[in-house]
Amino acid sequence: MKRRSTVVLVPLTALLAAALTALPAGAEETEQVRNGTFDNGTEPWWTTANTAATAADGRLCADVPGGTTNRWDVIIGQNDIPLAAGETYRFSFSASGTPGGHTVRALVGLAVEPYDAYYEVSPQPSVSGDSYSYTFTAPAGTAQGQVAFQVGGSAEPWRFCVDDVSLLGGAQPEPYEPDTGPRVRVNQVGYLPSGPKNATLVTDATTALPWQLKAADGTVLARGTSVPRGTDVSSGQNVHSIDFGRYTKRGTGLTLVADGETSRPFDLGTDAYQRLRTDAAKYYYTQRSGLAVRDDLRPGYARPAGHVGVAPNQGDTDVPCQPGVCDYTLDVSGGWYDAGDHGKYVVNGGISVWELLSTYERALHTRGAEPFGDGGLAIPESGNQVPDLLDEVRWELDFLLRMQVPAGQPLAGMAHHKIHDANWTGLPLLPGDDPQRRELHPPTTAATLNLAAAAAQAARLYRPYDRAFAARALKAARSAWAAALAHPDVYADENDGIGGGAYPDRDVRDEFYWAAAELYLTTGEKDFQDHVLASPVHTADLFGPLGFDWARTGAAARLDLATVPSRLPGRDAVRRSVVQGADGYLATLNAHPYGMPYAPANNVYDWGSSHQVLNNAVVLATAHDLTGAAKYRDGAVQSMDYVLGRNALNISYVTGYGEVAAHNQHSRWYAHQLDPALPEPPAGTLSGGPNSSIQDPVAQAKLQGCVGQFCYLDDIQSWSTNETTINWNAALARMAAFVADQH
Repeated sequence: MKRRSTVVLVPLTALLAAALTALPAGAEETEQVRNGTFDNGTEPWWTTANTAATAADGRLCADVPGGTTNRWDVIIGQNDIPLAAGETYRFSFSASGTPGGHTVRALVGLAVEPYDAYYEVSPQPSVSGDSYSYTFTAPAGTAQGQVAFQVGGSAEPWRFCVDDVSLLGGAQPEPYEPDTGPRVRVNQVGYLPSGPKNATLVTDATTALPWQLKAADGTVLARGTSVPRGTDVSSGQNVHSIDFGRYTKRGTGLTLVADGETSRPFDLGTDAYQRLRTDAAKYYYTQRSGLAVRDDLRPGYARPAGHVGVAPNQGDTDVPCQPGVCDYTLDVSGGWYDAGDHGKYVVNGGISVWELLSTYERALHTRGAEPFGDGGLAIPESGNQVPDLLDEVRWELDFLLRMQVPAGQPLAGMAHHKIHDANWTGLPLLPGDDPQRRELHPPTTAATLNLAAAAAQAARLYRPYDRAFAARALKAARSAWAAALAHPDVYADENDGIGGGAYPDRDVRDEFYWAAAELYLTTGEKDFQDHVLASPVHTADLFGPLGFDWARTGAAARLDLATVPSRLPGRDAVRRSVVQGADGYLATLNAHPYGMPYAPANNVYDWGSSHQVLNNAVVLATAHDLTGAAKYRDGAVQSMDYVLGRNALNISYVTGYGEVAAHNQHSRWYAHQLDPALPEPPAGTLSGGPNSSIQDPVAQAKLQGCVGQFCYLDDIQSWSTNETTINWNAALARMAAFVADQH
């Protein structure tokens, strides 16, 4: 399957593999740390040169200098600790520190490059307690392991003491039981007064049960009985459905009571969706590369500009290719960081730009849609007489245009696939502190067509505000299109995943269709029309269970061809195909006990499943815009329930929305879980959600055998289930805008 990856564990070398044959998993508990009680001085513990450790009163203590930048600037550690892949360890220690809330990064990992952390925690000694104990399963094996305490990064000097450091192999893994709260699962944010109102009750009962809708003061507002649905295959739970849609009065702090359980509170109103419409789009400002984030615009999120060539950055203004790829450098500054890492990718940038621009474009052609104006997103460009959403997307578009191979070079007009660090960096790490060398990766046909499509769409939407930029975008789109026709089968290396995601895609028929469609809608030219009509994608069923994504872009073309005015022959058939796709998603939603238009084959949830739910809902929303039929509107609105709390885990996958919401998404700078001095992701950030393949070590340690919706952890280290990305948030922004329009 086509996937991205954010973290790659380096494979074992033959030398290390030989050393591990004597370390079987599941062995009797064995202490791996030597002299962890410091009864015999400090050997074999070591420190960085800027501090010294002494044994005092049976503890190891060190005076930590002030004025350092990173945690790893001051380290106390022990090397040559053997670790076995698949072995469970209990990591424990006691620690204390000078008052002031200093944070320690305690980790077990590799003592040699690339210094992967197999497990880490970040307590505040004397604040979060003095004794700590954790269990984890080693994701890989090595004879060169390390236990370390990274204590740098403080402006003021302080004293750190540690004792009873232990790493016991052969420990029993602690069973993971997610706290799912009350068995009545609701949209924790809110329901529209005039919209559908559904909930799911988890219960062993096989017959209908009474329910009550209650006001915040306990007054009963409505009553009814549940509908048994049997076993939900996506969760393995026995469930009932509750429909309280007849109640239409506004209110706050309402709850639903059934089977002795009271749901988490929710509102009946529209205000929350107006806020979410804005917050989901405001997310992009704090993802910007090459720009200092201002505290007055995003209180608590201020940070220096990343990758502008200020040490320790090597910068994005003069980036070379990977060795052997090209002999030039490019200024590829700006753009959005793609996800929780510091990479920037044309293929994911293209689909993100399209979805946000299509959110803007919908308001131009849909009666009742609220237009996007200037000033609503609180970004540096606010007040320039250009809608803020266009200003924000322009930051990414300028980067995409910079990724085009210059004239006169081999493959001129094509687009480099991506730019990121030569090696993976650890967490946490602010963009401005990234010391890695940056590299351009080879051009690909997929990236080139993403550029062509995004730039062509931009050309028609920016024309009223900046004719010169619109002309430049269209020229770049035409150049990219011609280059892709000349080089139709240049693919990304699926193994090119060191330092950044690979984003491989070896079927680019959908990208050709999408680029031709956007060029046709912007220019009306017959050549592009002919490419659209001749494409096998034009009549294919594009609305399968997984919907559309960065590697499945045909639906982007189909949706725009159906909604953007044009004289395309057979346009009525295009519109009917969208409605037929919506019928399929509506049938899936109505059959699903949790009421969502997503039921992947064999219940295998895909990477970023939460945004797949939303993108399928986009098709329902588009069908409503095309037909006016209430069933599509209601289906699209109801789809939001899943990501906002009506799910098996009873969690909102949107930070800041709902009583219990994801807030530890995988990110190097929204890293409060690892460093209390850093923020959590901003309100309106979508988590990727359940992923049946659980590729990261944290998920693999806790979620083996998980069923569908339960394949998720709200943990910063669970990059396969809990990352944040620009294309996922684009789906949230688009659907939040649609729901906000349904007054």
